[in-house]
Amino acid sequence: MEKVTTLGIDLAKSVFSLHGVDGAGRVVLRRTVRRDQLLGAVAALPPCLIGMEACSGAHEWGRRFQEFGHTVRLMAPKFVAPYRKSGKNDGNDAEAICEAVTRPNMRFVPVKSLEQQALLAMHRVRQGFVVERTAIINRLRGLLCEFGVVLPLRSVTVRRQAAAAAENLPELARRAIGDLLEQLRSLDERIGGYDREIEAQAKLCEPAQRLMKIRGIGPTTALAIVATVGNAREFKNGRQFAAWIGLTPSQYSTGGKPRLGHISKRGDAYLRNLLVQGARSVLNSAGRHPDRMSRWVLDLQPRRGYYRTLVAIANKNARIAWALLAKGESMRSA
Repeated sequence: MEKVTTLGIDLAKSVFSLHGVDGAGRVVLRRTVRRDQLLGAVAALPPCLIGMEACSGAHEWGRRFQEFGHTVRLMAPKFVAPYRKSGKNDGNDAEAICEAVTRPNMRFVPVKSLEQQALLAMHRVRQGFVVERTAIINRLRGLLCEFGVVLPLRSVTVRRQAAAAAENLPELARRAIGDLLEQLRSLDERIGGYDREIEAQAKLCEPAQRLMKIRGIGPTTALAIVATVGNAREFKNGRQFAAWIGLTPSQYSTGGKPRLGHISKRGDAYLRNLLVQGARSVLNSAGRHPDRMSRWVLDLQPRRGYYRTLVAIANKNARIAWALLAKGESMRSA
């Protein structure tokens, strides 16, 4: 068999398709292997370029393949799809991956370390608890509303008034409301524990400490950026980083006429949400600060409106965060 220089792997749960080509682009390997055979099959190959889609398990496989001297490149599935020549199946997907990974202008996803994935796992679990807590609060309000008790939207008020409002309800309803309140208290404790752990990890992370100097970026956002991005030099500039998060306008331009729409909302929705929520605090407190950022925010809001101003602040903070990470600088006072 000729030497494989580029290998495309279509990842799956149990069965994996391999498509390899040599230096001249000739197909020299087409193979389907089971999960327990994949590592051995890749280890038997000489060091080569391996392309995979950035999906579940891709970072773990990438780390393992790198131990054998291979160069691993991960790509977003939507960037691979145009290279699939015919119907969708595992073999054609592997061939498309093998073709896409050799393109000089292809955009790649850096392989995350174990530590990065562990931090992101903590963020994902915490966010799941937050979603559950919101659902329980809404469920409490909905159930009490059926009995004529209308509680405000504020979660603090719901916690304080729900138990008192349930006292006048039938026994079965009181028991149901009590169970929901108990579950709510349990989630509060779990979320509080994750918040304390995230804050402790942020104090130990020097890049996160530098990001926390940016107004609107706290421990949660800073640690999420560091864990998600890894090496910020993978992005050419701050605008490319902001576009990757989905904070830049989508375009539909033709004939020399630029047409900009809403933000693209590409990339990590969790990271984008954290930056926008942080921008809310910047906007709400801008009147109490005399710095250049606050003056810019106060000038922008009357012209562009509240929500566009939030996105603009989040976009600016994303670019500043990229500059601090990519250049190793610290935040300068404005």
